[in-house]
Amino acid sequence: MVMRMASASPSSFIFGRRASFRRLRQLLVGSAAGRIVRLLLCCSLLLSLLLISGGCRCRFSHLQPSPPLGEGYTVMINTWKRNDLLKQSVVHYASCVGVDSIHVVWSEPDPPADSLRDGLIQAVRSKSKLGQDVDIIFDINQEDSLNNRFKEIKDLRTDAIFSIDDDVLFPCASVEFAFSVWRSAPTTMVGFVPRMHWLDKSRSSTEQYKYGGWWSVWWTGTYSMVLSKAAFLHKQYLDLYTNHMPVFVRDYVAKNSLSYIGLWHLYCRNCEDIAMSLLVANVTGAPPIWVKGIKYCSFDSLLLSEHSYINFISWFGAKMLF
Repeated sequence: MVMRMASASPSSFIFGRRASFRRLRQLLVGSAAGRIVRLLLCCSLLLSLLLISGGCRCRFSHLQPSPPLGEGYTVMINTWKRNDLLKQSVVHYASCVGVDSIHVVWSEPDPPADSLRDGLIQAVRSKSKLGQDVDIIFDINQEDSLNNRFKEIKDLRTDAIFSIDDDVLFPCASVEFAFSVWRSAPTTMVGFVPRMHWLDKSRSSTEQYKYGGWWSVWWTGTYSMVLSKAAFLHKQYLDLYTNHMPVFVRDYVAKNSLSYIGLWHLYCRNCEDIAMSLLVANVTGAPPIWVKGIKYCSFDSLLLSEHSYINFISWFGAKMLF
């Protein structure tokens, strides 16, 4: 919002107002009436601030100051019962120069087998660059929820997180380039998978939005979000998502992980992506950055959610996607 200065008034009017304010100050200073008036003014100001802050229902505080950006980035891999793909992904990203550690988001009912852990540790050691000590850590979750991929991780050594699905591989050179772009704008999301949304004008009774996939982006030449299936983001967004985002948004993500449309199974895997995009947009007031890259492979299934309604956009109290 641009604030414009009002045009100047005649000088006689200005001096007249100044004289009036001066006489008022002299009357108030040092008197009981003055103290009462000042108290009322302070109360009015406080009430105004409370009303303003209450009107911003779902605004989040800006990122807290953090130490200088840590070297490298953390790879956070989301996986589900696809150990072969997980191993392929871990081995590939362990060979990238900027990787500090690899976290596997594990939400299966059974913990990872020792053979899987040991195999991945050996694979990481063999593929890591010379002099690069890459840790691999399993983040075990007790329940299966799409929200798990954004749970806060304590004691991360890097500010940057590269969030990736286990079935998506990008060349290390592309990832390093995206990381360099993120370092120039560390409060926003920088990703490889753009998406868009628009107001559904056919539903005049309620404000709802439609979600468009890659072909919508290609056709219109615009995008409003990048998905966290392949994106860099600041580690503090994990804390904001887990501890500060409205609970009903996380509940919506958890409850809509599986739906049915006729004979088709609709995996609403993008619900958490949209929620994170909304959170980042609310914090920064800035658009995400799309970085083009060629995928080595991706085994995405058909996601009918590209044509479903993303109703919880309006829950954030503002149209904050761009």
